[in-house]
Amino acid sequence: MTKPAQPSTPGLFDPITLRSLVLPHRGWVAAMCQYSCDPVAAPGVPTDWHLVHLGQFATGGAALIITEAAAVSREGMISPRDAGIYTREQAEAWRRINGFVHRHSAVGTRTAVQLAHAGRKASTYWPFSGVHGSVPVSAGGWETLGPTDAAFGSYEPPRAMTEEDIAAVIADFGAAAALAVDAGFDTLEIHAAHGYLLHQFLSPLVNTRTDRWGGSEENRFRLTLEVIRSVRAAIPATMPLLLRISASDWAVGGLDGAVSARLAARAAEVGVDFVDVSSGGALPAASIPVGPGYQVGLAEEVRSSGVPTGAVGLISDAGQADAVIRAGQADVVLIARAALRDPHWWMRAAHELGHDLVAAPQYERAGAF
Repeated sequence: MTKPAQPSTPGLFDPITLRSLVLPHRGWVAAMCQYSCDPVAAPGVPTDWHLVHLGQFATGGAALIITEAAAVSREGMISPRDAGIYTREQAEAWRRINGFVHRHSAVGTRTAVQLAHAGRKASTYWPFSGVHGSVPVSAGGWETLGPTDAAFGSYEPPRAMTEEDIAAVIADFGAAAALAVDAGFDTLEIHAAHGYLLHQFLSPLVNTRTDRWGGSEENRFRLTLEVIRSVRAAIPATMPLLLRISASDWAVGGLDGAVSARLAARAAEVGVDFVDVSSGGALPAASIPVGPGYQVGLAEEVRSSGVPTGAVGLISDAGQADAVIRAGQADVVLIARAALRDPHWWMRAAHELGHDLVAAPQYERAGAF
């Protein structure tokens, strides 16, 4: 008797569905800050740079493009040159970019905006400014917020958030989500990683509050879960919601994979469909074992919660990315540095793996990538 065929394990170029969103494959673009908005003429408004930067990944065959961190308020910007999603003008600029991606992708590329608040790591100089540290108020900086008044390294100390501040941030995330839907994004990602505000509340090494927003694990999870509820209420029930976390602080007593798996399970209960697993950023100095695929094990541990996950971090080879998914370590691989080096990474990876990924007709004369 012939045994029935067993379903094959998904690979990099198999589709994935999150709620009503069907993505053509599992190779996504990770969020990458560009620090390229005009802080004087149009604060937080994405520009032609963003159109070309993100548009190239659509013509290159990416399945989902996650934008750089888009602040949900001016106070939430990492730097004065950051993108935002808290004004109508910003939303209209994002709409233009979304329209380009949707019109010109041959594979059906979709878009996600990363909703963010930098907390105590806000109001800093952009990386290629030639200056390090906090931007003073006299030079266009602003007062920052945090769980407590403890500073991040040499940055200016933040103001410890009051109940009113916390309520305002939760509302800001919801308002930004509504703008993002109107701007034509296909999904949204809440940024709770890399030492920014939500991660600051999650990490016991940063959040030393003694009220209902700090102390116990449940209390430290509270702000992130309330933000998820706020965002979920502002978007269609059919739209998936993504969450980026730092699954490890890489320091004794900090967040780790086990805690992050519990966070993922709680997040799923209130509306998250996918967890994008990164690490680090809460502390100015941590011993991070950076190397090829160094965060894949964390994605696998968080995935044990039953929530689909994405792996990111020095994954640059097509075979490496495909193996991560086929081994069940993650459901998606997100590409960043490799995409900057080769904006057509997905076309080339498909060729290397023997998959037929449709190219834009303008590029057909290129032949095999």
